[in-house]
Amino acid sequence: MRGTQVTDNILPEQEELSFDDFKSIIISDYKIAYESRQASLLGRKEVLTGKAKFGIFGDGKEVAQLALAKAFKAGDWRSGYYRDQTFMLAAGMLTMPEFFAQLYANTDTDADPGSGGRQMNCHFATRLLDEHGNWMDNTKTKNSSADISPTGGQMGRLVGLALASKLFRNNSELEYLKNFSVNGNEVAFGTIGNASTSEGIFFESVNAAGVLQIPMAISIWDDAYGISVPAEYQTTKQDISEILKGFQRDEKGEGYEIFKVRGWDYPGLCETYEKAIKICRDQHIPVMIHVTEMTQPQGHSTSGSHERYKDKARIAWEVEYDCMLQMRKWMIESAISTEEELTEIEITAKAYIRDCQKKAWADFNSLMKSELEAVVEIIQGTNDQELINAANALKASVDPSRKDVTGMVRHAIRMLRNDHSEAKQELQNWYQQQHDSNFERYNSKLFTGSLESPLNVKAILPEYNDDSKVVDGREILNACFDSNFSRDARILAFGEDVGAIGDVNQGFAGLQAKYGKRRITDTGIREMTIVGQGIGLAMRGLRPIAEIQYLDYLLFALNILSDDLATLSYRTKGRQKAPLIVRTRGHRLEGIWHSGSPMGVIINSLRGVHVCVPRNMTQAAGMYNTLLRGDEPALVIECLNGYRLKEKLPSNIGEFTVELGKAEIIREGSDMTIVSYGSTLRIVEQAAEELEKMGINVEIVDPQTFLPFDLDNLCSQSLRKTSKLLVVGEDVPGGSSAFILQQVLEGQNGYQYLDGKPRTLTGKPHRTPYGSDGDYFSKPSVDDVIEMVYEMMNESAPDKFPKLF
Repeated sequence: MRGTQVTDNILPEQEELSFDDFKSIIISDYKIAYESRQASLLGRKEVLTGKAKFGIFGDGKEVAQLALAKAFKAGDWRSGYYRDQTFMLAAGMLTMPEFFAQLYANTDTDADPGSGGRQMNCHFATRLLDEHGNWMDNTKTKNSSADISPTGGQMGRLVGLALASKLFRNNSELEYLKNFSVNGNEVAFGTIGNASTSEGIFFESVNAAGVLQIPMAISIWDDAYGISVPAEYQTTKQDISEILKGFQRDEKGEGYEIFKVRGWDYPGLCETYEKAIKICRDQHIPVMIHVTEMTQPQGHSTSGSHERYKDKARIAWEVEYDCMLQMRKWMIESAISTEEELTEIEITAKAYIRDCQKKAWADFNSLMKSELEAVVEIIQGTNDQELINAANALKASVDPSRKDVTGMVRHAIRMLRNDHSEAKQELQNWYQQQHDSNFERYNSKLFTGSLESPLNVKAILPEYNDDSKVVDGREILNACFDSNFSRDARILAFGEDVGAIGDVNQGFAGLQAKYGKRRITDTGIREMTIVGQGIGLAMRGLRPIAEIQYLDYLLFALNILSDDLATLSYRTKGRQKAPLIVRTRGHRLEGIWHSGSPMGVIINSLRGVHVCVPRNMTQAAGMYNTLLRGDEPALVIECLNGYRLKEKLPSNIGEFTVELGKAEIIREGSDMTIVSYGSTLRIVEQAAEELEKMGINVEIVDPQTFLPFDLDNLCSQSLRKTSKLLVVGEDVPGGSSAFILQQVLEGQNGYQYLDGKPRTLTGKPHRTPYGSDGDYFSKPSVDDVIEMVYEMMNESAPDKFPKLF
């Protein structure tokens, strides 16, 4: 089971390093690795005894991560996964008390600065922002983008983190961004398990980095399994570096440098990482380090035991080639340390880890206990003996949780519903205070909420004069982008066909020639990595616009958008952000794959991303102007059939703004409120003309954005006047229309103004077939709108509006 050795068994030479210094470094490394192993072992016990809910650890990967940490410098970036605890400890990006605080889900950000208890253990992040949401100097810190659990999901973001270094090195216009780069010398380090290299996003990202030739260093931790599934089911030839040989640099210098080294070989690992990262950093060449013969002593996680799926021979090999045991053996054989010295280090380390765990648990419990004591004292002031007994029982229980305490209070308030005592009032006051605190602990920071939030960008109306031209909608966008690119050197755009031809609908036409290929560029067909690339660039202070050619194809990138971008602010409690703008186009056209409007999917998947649905290109331009002055992520969906419709070109094309969350009444009326968005608004407007001739006067409301939705409750205000509601959209039944109904009827209390059943007019529950007839019979038409409005009027006034059919 021994792999191929590629590196020699020697440590990298270091000038003027005495043998004592050499010994000290290695002994310190061993101590860190041993402490990490003990933390893994103790962490598992804490889960199995019920103190923590779930545990996934980095045992078996310690030695390789020591070598990785040596090559990781201030200003560098990590985009990794949940096995990297030893690296984080060795690099000084994690302390042992923080490790246990995260395991217990401590919501105090001083205890768990990476996520405030929101992430499962071993999902790491460093603070990129201060408490006000402003960027800190990331060149002076070692940086970790926030981990996500979906395996492989970190790879797309890694491309962008690395590409930023190349842009900083090669674009002199970015030199003023001193807090983000030092001449592009930063390396983006990615880590991934061997089984996860089977993911499509891995191959997308590897290919993209090879095309871009960026300083990206991928470490593949290969322990021959993916949970219970061995490599023979995961990887062709059971060897990822073997099948990626075609990426090896050729005589032209294009491609990767690929290294292979054993995970228990400390000196070989140190030499490999020093050599690989020097190439990566100096030459901006992507490198891949395939670390083989790794082990996983405790199995995948606390959810099960690896003895269920590994045979005795494999387990025996893993015991013998445990990296900690092999490093220990090498240290003794090389006279770097003795058995006695190492035993003493190990005894001290075990005691230290236990002390850290005890303190972390005590800190976690202290606030909980004070909350419990306060509640018990209040309940003891009631006359309800049953409640008093229950409170005393909870106080006597082992390690009650905040859930237990809060549940007790809510139960008590219900039981005392007819009581008017002071104790009941105290319980209500306590609950309200804790409700606010718990929102901050568990529900806050879906968006940054900083002073730079796009919600703080005030509306500036478009200006027109007698000389204002009437142009195609695409020319409105083109002028908007031109103005913004000239204003801000941080802005860049990329996607399929964006560069040379200026995108398929000409929004960027001519701009690559004006601003260069570094700022407006084509990409390959790789939606997941296009979005991931945008996330990484945005995390490094740039302002990317990532284009997905059609809304239908956004689904290819939905996992990256939903798992990574939408949760970033939340899962770091506002200490990381990625103000990426994703630009796409959709709604009406012809054909199954070019007429999509899956808004329900998008709205429900992208909480944490602003979702903009402009009805025309002037509105879209105003939204881009707003978003590019804010610091939060957004998706802008342009109307696919609106690029050649005529619009008046504002004289302040790069300055006027559209406020997010501000709905607009685009036609006033008294008989019915119609809420619609995007392309169907034109359908509704056309229908309104004929309806007026039939004696029906409709009011049309355009929400403009879904997230946020109508912050001023304009929809319910309209219902006060009309008492009737119709929602028109192109999504499937129960998609975006259901969201709008929930927002208006429940969120805005619009139900109380209705005098009849609210209705929805949507697309059919299938994709749109090809051709104009397919569109007509599958999506709302002018005829459909007219007839549904008329039917609703017939229900309330049948004499005035007799049935049509």
